Amino acid sequence: MRAQLLDFWNDESGAATVDWVVMTAASVGLGVAVMGEISDGIENLAQDIDTVLRQDIIRTSFDAVEPNGDDPD
Repeated sequence: MRAQLLDFWNDESGAATVDWVVMTAASVGLGVAVMGEISDGIENLAQDIDTVLRQDIIRTSFDAVEPNGDDPD
């Protein structure tokens, strides 16, 4: 019985799992922290892009355009 207990106590086969769990938790925590810091900047950039895209006129035909940029119709 004592030999089995010592074998169980000295067995380190599960130690790698603990290391991976700690490293994964640290990676996820770092990712969440980074997203928290840059999310405002990304949101502002997305709003700026939306504003610019809404201002541009996309023409879907090859109709003539007046020199001042207005449609002839």
